[in-house]
Amino acid sequence: MNAPKKLAAGSGGSLVVDRCQVCDSADLQPVIFLGYLPPVNTMPLIGTPLAEQPAYPAELLYCRNCSLAQLGLIVDPAILFPPSYPYTTGTTKLLRDNFAELSREVTTLYPLKPTDLVIDIGSNDGTLLGNFQGNGGRVFGIEPTNAANLALERGIPSLISFFTKSVAEKVAAEQGRAKLVTATNVFAHIEDIHDIVAGILALLTEDGIFISESHYFLSLLETLQYDTIYHEHLRYYSLASVRNLLERHGLEVIHARRLPTHGGSIRVYAARKGQYPVQTSIGRILNEESRSITQEALQRFKGAVVNSKLGLLSMLKDIKSHGGRIYGIGAPSRASTLINYVGLDDGILDCVLEINGSYKIGKYIPGTILPVWEESRLYTDQPDYALLLSWHIAEELIPKLTGRGFQGSYIVPLPEPHIIKL
Repeated sequence: MNAPKKLAAGSGGSLVVDRCQVCDSADLQPVIFLGYLPPVNTMPLIGTPLAEQPAYPAELLYCRNCSLAQLGLIVDPAILFPPSYPYTTGTTKLLRDNFAELSREVTTLYPLKPTDLVIDIGSNDGTLLGNFQGNGGRVFGIEPTNAANLALERGIPSLISFFTKSVAEKVAAEQGRAKLVTATNVFAHIEDIHDIVAGILALLTEDGIFISESHYFLSLLETLQYDTIYHEHLRYYSLASVRNLLERHGLEVIHARRLPTHGGSIRVYAARKGQYPVQTSIGRILNEESRSITQEALQRFKGAVVNSKLGLLSMLKDIKSHGGRIYGIGAPSRASTLINYVGLDDGILDCVLEINGSYKIGKYIPGTILPVWEESRLYTDQPDYALLLSWHIAEELIPKLTGRGFQGSYIVPLPEPHIIKL
């Protein structure tokens, strides 16, 4: 196997992926190209003079050798995850609930002792670790952005740093080894994945368990989630591709679950080989993937994405031709991909609205001059339509927004654009 090329953090550069990030195969099949997209969390303050913004090619590739779906370009993580990174886990109820459920599930399946240490990689504001700490456990977070300061304010010990094997060894020496290591919505974000897994092994006790949660590639195909393709997400795991990766390091997947978070994620438990029984969930999900992730499915995906884009533009053209006003609702990272790929500008959307407390309020959507304002404008301005950019939680959002007083109709852009009138 060739030595993998690496991109130095802070270099300001990018690296073309011409070999698989896991198995080093050159047999990479293009799936779809979404154009040149800006970093999804580079958001200038409203009123900032317009200046050059970087944009990078966003192409999804599929490894025919180990079944890993991956992005075709790696961008310097210092660009994608600056100290001012605006995302905080605790502002999203679905994630808060998911992490509370995760801690309960661990307690049921693999109970922890009070002396056991839990380490979260990419711990953000400490929302996940707070659940384990609340149950009396020892916790420690590793987080590269200033969100770690929010965790520290909550009394959750945290190190502000990118995660590498050398960082893991330092943490293990200072904190001790962990019975549980978690990486939720971050295991697909870090470039040198083999160094990352080596770091996880350095943190784990011999009977320790590693839990990852990542966007699930099968969900992406099933519900046409091209909007989850952006440069923070270097890999889009199936269970088969996660297993292929972890087995290279002596880890065995022992349990897995599909989750509703982020429009469809997969939670995977792994441990050193032979430490725990392999649950029946593994075989069931692998069989489902072998039936569903096929060459035909990849080809259908590309055609369906193009048709969805054209359908949304046609719908919006009809609304605008009749004088309709449209506000975007929610500014998750995925909104930047949808807005930039479809070409939604300030002539189509008046603005985008975020919940009170979001660090994105008062800024522009990346690559546009679409302002992000606080959600209360939806009820005072009463636009004709609300375009749900967090469409994957439409069932939760629509009754909530209607209950708070919005009287217009809702546009759900994916998988197939449609309007909901109440």
